[in-house]
Amino acid sequence: MNAVERNPVERGVVGLCRGVLWLSTATIFVILVANTVLRYARGSSLQWANEVPELLFPWLVMAGVVMAAVHSAHIATTFLMEAVPAAVRRGVGVVSWLVVAGLYGTLAIATFRMLDIVHDETSPILQVPGSLTYACVMAGMALLALLALQSAWQVWRSSTEPVPNAEPSVPTAHW
Repeated sequence: MNAVERNPVERGVVGLCRGVLWLSTATIFVILVANTVLRYARGSSLQWANEVPELLFPWLVMAGVVMAAVHSAHIATTFLMEAVPAAVRRGVGVVSWLVVAGLYGTLAIATFRMLDIVHDETSPILQVPGSLTYACVMAGMALLALLALQSAWQVWRSSTEPVPNAEPSVPTAHW
């Protein structure tokens, strides 16, 4: 799907994830390069330089997971949707996407409830709470739920009549 064809929800999710990807990657790269240069030039390193990449890496990964969902880059099993008649495909697609959205939403809520528990765990040097790392999972699951809801809406609005030599009207899977 081209950027021109994306709706405002997808554009917002893509923009947010690209920002997280660029910021976390650039920060990790700069810190690791600086630490390596210090190690070879002066024989010392920054005490906190190992913690920041460890804290940013989950954000990088989760943003990548969401971006892969937007680009339909995850492995999908589509033979069941292709096996049902076109008239049934729309209903099955909507129900499937709503179930997926509900599951992602449940994971986001469960992660939110765990934030208080993991908040007390802090990183050794910077004392950053563990809830910061868990928040990326919660945000990622919430964004995936939003994308699944949007896919359900697209399927609901799609035409039930097959168009010859066209892409299927049911969006590809986000997982």
